[in-house]
Amino acid sequence: MPLLLTSSSLPALPPPLAASSRARVRVAASAAASAPDGAAASGTSAGGFPSFLPRAVERIRDGAAIRLAKRIERVPVQTGFSVSPIQSSCVRPLKQQQDADPIVLLHGFDSSCLEWRYTYPLLEEAGHEAWAVDILGWGFSDLATRPPCDVASKREHLYQFWKSYIKRPMVLVGPSLGAAVAIDFSINYPEAVSKMIFIGASVYSEGPKDMTRMPKFVSYAGVFILKSLPLRFLATRLAFNNTPNEFFDWVQIGRLHCLLPWWEDSTVDFMIRGGYNVIKQIKQVKHKCLIMWGEDDGIISSKLAYRLHQELPDAILRQVRQCGHIPHVEKPREAAKLVLEFLERDKAENTDRASSVTPVLTCFRSFAVRVLWEDSRLSCFVLCCLPFYIGGSPFAFAGAALATRPATGDTTHIAYRVPWRSPCVRLCRDHPRNPQRSPSLSPMADRFGGNPPSDLSARTRRQGGWMVRGSDKCIR
Repeated sequence: MPLLLTSSSLPALPPPLAASSRARVRVAASAAASAPDGAAASGTSAGGFPSFLPRAVERIRDGAAIRLAKRIERVPVQTGFSVSPIQSSCVRPLKQQQDADPIVLLHGFDSSCLEWRYTYPLLEEAGHEAWAVDILGWGFSDLATRPPCDVASKREHLYQFWKSYIKRPMVLVGPSLGAAVAIDFSINYPEAVSKMIFIGASVYSEGPKDMTRMPKFVSYAGVFILKSLPLRFLATRLAFNNTPNEFFDWVQIGRLHCLLPWWEDSTVDFMIRGGYNVIKQIKQVKHKCLIMWGEDDGIISSKLAYRLHQELPDAILRQVRQCGHIPHVEKPREAAKLVLEFLERDKAENTDRASSVTPVLTCFRSFAVRVLWEDSRLSCFVLCCLPFYIGGSPFAFAGAALATRPATGDTTHIAYRVPWRSPCVRLCRDHPRNPQRSPSLSPMADRFGGNPPSDLSARTRRQGGWMVRGSDKCIR
C-alpha cells in the first residue's frame, strides 16, 4: 500500500556524501541478504515465499497478499547507469498474449507490487496479460550496489524493463504518485504506451527544491520516521474511507519493503534529487486516459481530478462511490470493472474505425442497385454530385456502385454517421414508412429499401445523422 504523503512533507535531505562506515556496513549486510548471481531470485523460503523477501512476510495473514507475494520474482534489467544488471522485482503473467495490449501496474510512493494483491487476480481472470512492476528504489528489487534512484533513473529502468520483457505498447496504470511516473514515462517514450489509467493521481505536487544544506543525520532521521509504525498507521487510516478489519495486516504489507537493507539509502537518494514534477507535462500527453477517483478521497482533492480531466486532451473521468484514495485495494471489483470497461470501449472504437469503410461501401452498393440501376436519369447526376456531399471520391463511389447486389434475406445491421445534409440521409429521413418524414417527399425516396426507425429524424439531428439498412432499429 503506498504511503500517501507528498515528498515535500519530509525534512530536507542533503546530497549523497562519501560512503561512511555505517553505509559500508549496510552494503555488506545487503550483499549477504541477496544472492549476487540471481540465486535469490529462484530460491524459496520454508513458507514458499521467495528467499529475497524479508522474513516478516511470513507474519502476513492476508490470503491475497500471500498468494501474490509467492509469485514475486526478480529478473535482470540492464541499464546505462549501472555496471551490472539490476535484479528487478515484478509479478509476471502466467501467459503472454499477442491479441491485446499488456497491462502494466505501477504502484504509489514508497510502495510495492503487493498493492495490487486484490485487483491483479481479477484482471487475470478476465483474460488480460498483467504485469505488476516495482518502481526502482521501492519494492523488492536488489539494490545492493546502491544505483541512483532519481526520476531519470526510474524512467530508464522502466523503459529497459519494457524493452527486455514486454516489447510492445502497454496500458500503463499509475496510482497516486505512480500517475506522475506514468506521465513522465509516456512523454519520453510514447511508443511504449498505448493508453494510461490514473487512480487517485498525485500529479500536481512539486518535488522539494534545495535539499542540499541539511545535515546528513537529519535526512536519515526523516526516513526513519517515514518507516515507523505510527506514521504508517496514520497513512493507512487516511487512505481508506472506512477502517478495514485487516487494518493491522495492511500496515505490515505496506511497510514490508522498508525492511530491506538498502531502502533508506534509495529513499534518501530519490528525495534529495527533487522528486517528480510533471505539471507542465500533463497537457503534452497524447494517449487516451482513464481517470479513476475515490469519491471520498481524503488525500487528493476531487477538484484536482476535474482539473486533470480538463487538462488531458483525451480522457474520461470515473468515480468510485464510498471509496478512499486507493480504489484497487478498497474496492477492487469496482476498480477492475472500470479498467476492463475502458479497455473494451477503446477496443470497440478501434474495431469500428478499422471497419468504417465496409458500411459506407455497403450503403453505396445498396443505393446504386436499388436507385441508380432503376432510374437511369438520376445515375449521372448522383455519380457526379453525391460523392462531394459526403466527402468521398467519385472513383470510390463508382466502384461501390458497380458492386454486387447483396444476397436476398441479408439483414445485417449497419449504422454509421454521415452529414445531416447528405442525400443518403435525406432519402432515409423521407422514406414513406418513416412516421416523422417531411411533408414533401423526394421521388426516389420510395425506391430506397429498408425500414428506418421511428426516432431516426431526432437522432440524426442530434448526432449528425445515422444511416440504417436491414433493420427496424437504430444501432448506437
